[in-house]
Amino acid sequence: MLNNSRIATCQGWTAVAARCASRFAAIPEAPKDPILGVTEKFLLDQNPEKMNLGVGAYRDDDGKPVVLDCVRKAEALVAGKEYMEYLPIGGNKEFNNLSLKLAYGDNPVLTQNQVAAVQTLSGTGACRLFAEFQKKWLPESKAYISVPTWANHHNIWRDAGVEQASYRYFKPSSCGLDFEGMMQDIKDAPSGSVFLLHACAHNPTGVDPTPGQWEEISKLMHEKGHFPFFDMAYQGFATGDCERDGQAVQIFLKVLPRTCCPPLLEESPRLMCCRLCAIRG
Repeated sequence: MLNNSRIATCQGWTAVAARCASRFAAIPEAPKDPILGVTEKFLLDQNPEKMNLGVGAYRDDDGKPVVLDCVRKAEALVAGKEYMEYLPIGGNKEFNNLSLKLAYGDNPVLTQNQVAAVQTLSGTGACRLFAEFQKKWLPESKAYISVPTWANHHNIWRDAGVEQASYRYFKPSSCGLDFEGMMQDIKDAPSGSVFLLHACAHNPTGVDPTPGQWEEISKLMHEKGHFPFFDMAYQGFATGDCERDGQAVQIFLKVLPRTCCPPLLEESPRLMCCRLCAIRG
């Protein structure tokens, strides 16, 4: 038989649980993610000819994630390590340095040690960290985001409290880049604005500026004193050449050394589930 003190304790916890439940009862369920929601529907669909075009994952002909041999070897090395201490506040230094090398190559800003890097949790984490940085250190600036863009970009900058604006990018009539509209919006934006740019394989259109157009964009942004933030989620996937896919960043660094660029390694083969990223600027 329970004694009186135990009964009182049980009753107390029951009362606390009831109060907590009542507090949460009024909180609505968050809407389903528009991209991951596609995967949920895909898994429920019984059609044998179905194809999942929702999440940007690298897959084989059977729809299974491709795992490169180098990734398997890296996973085995990590699994066999005995040293599992906390990482430094900036993340794994070797990972950061290799990420810098991947995106910046031998650019002088890297060889002259003019770059800072921080490891983050996925591309969303990198974007959110920069959005917080913008809010704190560039409080008067707006974040200019392309029309259209990855839907989560708007959520990230909104939740960080950064005012947003848009710039023209895709031209439906030609299914190509609205270069004139983009340049005009960059010109009309207040000096010192932050522009979110897609380095390659623009999400969701797949339309990218030519190298010559990137040069014109970089020069105009330099003249206006704008700050470029590159989302480079698909380096190596647009053309199959990492160096070629990263040329937009290289072009900008010639005139705008203070260019922020997170290489979102989560999109690389088999790393989507690992959610790796480094943000540099």
